[in-house]
Amino acid sequence: MELNSLTAISPIDGRYRHQVQHLDDYFSEYALIRYRVLVEVEYFLFLARKRFFPLDAATKRKLQARAEQFSLEDAQWIKEAEKTTNHDVKAVEYFLKSVLEEQKAESDLSAEWIHFGLTSQDINNTAIPLLWKHAVEFEYLPGLLNMKRQLEVLVRDWNDIPMLARTHGQPASPTMLGKEIMVFIERLEDQVELLIQVPFSAKFGGATGNFNAHHVAFPSKDWVKLGNEFVEGTLGLQRQQYTTQIEHYDNLAAHFDAMKRINNILIDLCRDIWTYVSMDYFRQKVKKGEIGSSAMPHKVNPIDFENAEGNLGFANALFEHLAAKLPISRLQRDLTDSTVLRNIGVPFAHTILAFRSIEKGLDKLVLNRQKLQEDLDNNWAVVAEAIQTILRRENYPKPYEALKALTRGKEGINKQSIHAFIDGLPVKAMLKKELKKITPHNYTGVVSK
Repeated sequence: MELNSLTAISPIDGRYRHQVQHLDDYFSEYALIRYRVLVEVEYFLFLARKRFFPLDAATKRKLQARAEQFSLEDAQWIKEAEKTTNHDVKAVEYFLKSVLEEQKAESDLSAEWIHFGLTSQDINNTAIPLLWKHAVEFEYLPGLLNMKRQLEVLVRDWNDIPMLARTHGQPASPTMLGKEIMVFIERLEDQVELLIQVPFSAKFGGATGNFNAHHVAFPSKDWVKLGNEFVEGTLGLQRQQYTTQIEHYDNLAAHFDAMKRINNILIDLCRDIWTYVSMDYFRQKVKKGEIGSSAMPHKVNPIDFENAEGNLGFANALFEHLAAKLPISRLQRDLTDSTVLRNIGVPFAHTILAFRSIEKGLDKLVLNRQKLQEDLDNNWAVVAEAIQTILRRENYPKPYEALKALTRGKEGINKQSIHAFIDGLPVKAMLKKELKKITPHNYTGVVSK
């Protein structure tokens, strides 16, 4: 069958393509070829600026325009050439040479400065970090920031909503709903801070990382300095100083691990929201025409959080393999990184899908204040902690044990039974008045501030 969204094997290119098709600017075969062309052109122009060979302004403009306006037809030219070369980067070299030769005289050999002294990994290990950098900066971080802002709006709206907390699934000291969302915001902020500290690293140093070919051709040149200037000054990446034929991938693995931790935080968020929906703390806006169950007409399922959880888990499985595999290579090079690297867009796309599902799910939530209040009213036993702590302050003998005997494993603990207990305490009236002011609704600590 002809490839389209219905015949695609991967749901990224099939069912979900309409949501993530813009990512083909970074992770498609076309995108990889385009970034290779960009690096080759920038290196060629860099050598010209360093006066290794003369280059006229018209040729410079032509090359820059071809890289900036790189088309699907150009990529197809390279793929056809690859059928002969059986080498993807060499096909890129031949493409650029053909562009130069379109307007040059036979005596002009400047085209031979394309790919000068390089091995294919000098191109791959700059092109891939560069496309990864752009994807993170233009897609991942803005997507995560938008979701965080949506959570911040909910914190503002729900800051004064008391809620029964649950530890081990059991009623616990009350909290504020806004604060519980703030927990996730702080966790995300901390992990993003760690992520953005990891540099986007690149390898650029010839066949085995020593600038062998460069040095033998121009031994008086400081190729380490030139390599650093090109990678860092022109491409905006950080050049690794000691490499084999390929990049270490240690920093790329650190990116994957950081994204995995962020995804784990979001899985935790999804499961908590899912649970709150099941407890009827949240209801969901109903969209006309949607069906929650093919058999049960009443259902409005929290499918957005479920879809997000599934996509985040799948992304993490791939991130984990990428982080574990890529930094390992036999001696100075093996080829196992090549096929693996072609898949870095897959967990990235599943992560972006999850961001959008979470945003959609959060937008559907409708707070059920009555249910939150009912749960607090039905769990007066949680103020036992407050009472026994104040009694400790007053040097009352064994207050914890007294409250334990009153509440632990007991049913029917309510306002009346708590106040009856307080009335029976041999303490001053002012202290009893202080204790009776405590309710499950106001025993929420300092978080509302």
